[in-house]
Amino acid sequence: MVPFLHRPAASDAAETLIAQSAREDSQGPKMKSLISAAAFGLLFSATPLMAQTCESNFEVEGTPMLTALNFRTSQTFAGVDRGQAINSLRAAMLAEGFIRVSVDRAAGALTAFQETSGSGRPQTLRLSARPAGKGTRVDAVFMIQAGQIADAATVRRSLCRVVSAARN
Repeated sequence: MVPFLHRPAASDAAETLIAQSAREDSQGPKMKSLISAAAFGLLFSATPLMAQTCESNFEVEGTPMLTALNFRTSQTFAGVDRGQAINSLRAAMLAEGFIRVSVDRAAGALTAFQETSGSGRPQTLRLSARPAGKGTRVDAVFMIQAGQIADAATVRRSLCRVVSAARN
């Protein structure tokens, strides 16, 4: 028998659980509450440090060729003015080849179209820029119609390039 493959018998496991239970009972509910509170505090105090990137927020909704596809993402930019973000996003949309870019500054909404399939059925890009703390959150959705397909990696790269323009 190889020693590192040894599995403890059921009685060993039962003894371990009994000993562990006795230790927990001797510490009392006060210690359990303290440990729980510390774990909860660490979990939620670290949340702002783990900023989400455009790439990590990217999602695809729909079934290729059968239903419309929606490519969604978002990112928050600390210290970025909403008005400047809207101007930068508009310029990035034009640079990516989108046409008929419309801007509703009051709502923080941008809409544009792109026709690259040759079908005459345009794809739509909608962006929103809204205040988020002391910065701006940008949400994006690129919509293609049923029967059209697009490579998710290419869309993610292009969509995140547009979204990241908000920080300029």
